[in-house]
Amino acid sequence: MIDFRSDTVTQPSPYMREAMAKAPVGDDVYGDDPTVNELEAWTAQRHGFEAALFTSSGTQANLLGILAHCQRGDEYLCGQQAHNYKYEAGGAAILGSVQPQPIENNPDGTLCFEKLAAAIKPDDIHFAQTKLLSLENTIGGKVLPLEYLAKARKFVDQHDLLLHLDGARVYNAAVALNVDITEISQHFDSMTICLSKGLGAPIGSLLLGSKAYIERARRLRKMVGGGMRQAGILAAAGKIALTENIERLADDHANAHYLAQQLGQLDGFNTADFPTQTNIVYANVDRKIDLTAIATHLKSQGILFSPSYHPMRLVTHLNVTREDIDTFIKALKQQL
Repeated sequence: MIDFRSDTVTQPSPYMREAMAKAPVGDDVYGDDPTVNELEAWTAQRHGFEAALFTSSGTQANLLGILAHCQRGDEYLCGQQAHNYKYEAGGAAILGSVQPQPIENNPDGTLCFEKLAAAIKPDDIHFAQTKLLSLENTIGGKVLPLEYLAKARKFVDQHDLLLHLDGARVYNAAVALNVDITEISQHFDSMTICLSKGLGAPIGSLLLGSKAYIERARRLRKMVGGGMRQAGILAAAGKIALTENIERLADDHANAHYLAQQLGQLDGFNTADFPTQTNIVYANVDRKIDLTAIATHLKSQGILFSPSYHPMRLVTHLNVTREDIDTFIKALKQQL
């Protein structure tokens, strides 16, 4: 199966499966799982934080990340296209009574600091209290510049806010920028890392921050049912993802550039309006093309993609090769 729907569909390698099977385990709720403990300690040190928490998903990590910073009736600023605002079922608002204040994203994925400043609520009993700015990197495959992150740090310090990073694909950003991950993480009070996208682990995300912050998040994780027992089986895969699957993200980026180039040469597909920076490709598609019918037909050939017109999204990952892209383009041509 050739699957372009998302980088969440990656399969663990045989080596990763073997490490999972052999992982020393214990009851993580009691703090007894040595593999989880090692992953959390190593990840915190590697990224410049005091502590880390292993969670079941990026959505859970973001939920805990926001709620550990904010109280009921508080507010966080974020982008209109932010995953933790748009695609996570309103968790912070519903489960934590924390109000999101979305700001329109600029075309490059950044947020305008003037608009953010205008959205900060005054100290008045009529308003929620603004406590946090949440950024996402990458966002829609776009990389936030390091200069922008430095300005964001200065902005939150000036306005007495905290700064959180939804770093689901933060390693794609680091690889695209050709910098060490700490060049990004140094600006944030907290951040998440998803292990089950391009990094190739089957399950899991990490939340990083201060020791006190992570202890609050650990209590919240238990509250929302996220306490896992012999979770070292999963943590073992996460450690391999972080130590062995980083550099190869560059291959995904190169394949995405190739896919965008090849797709953009087909009649009715426009990729030129969406510069490819990492592993996500977008294309506007002529409405005369029946994408749903094409997707159904290609599925019968073992090729999966999500049919959409404005825009269509395709994602490269460790289970997509250059040859797979050629196979997809050839099959797509035959349907046009």
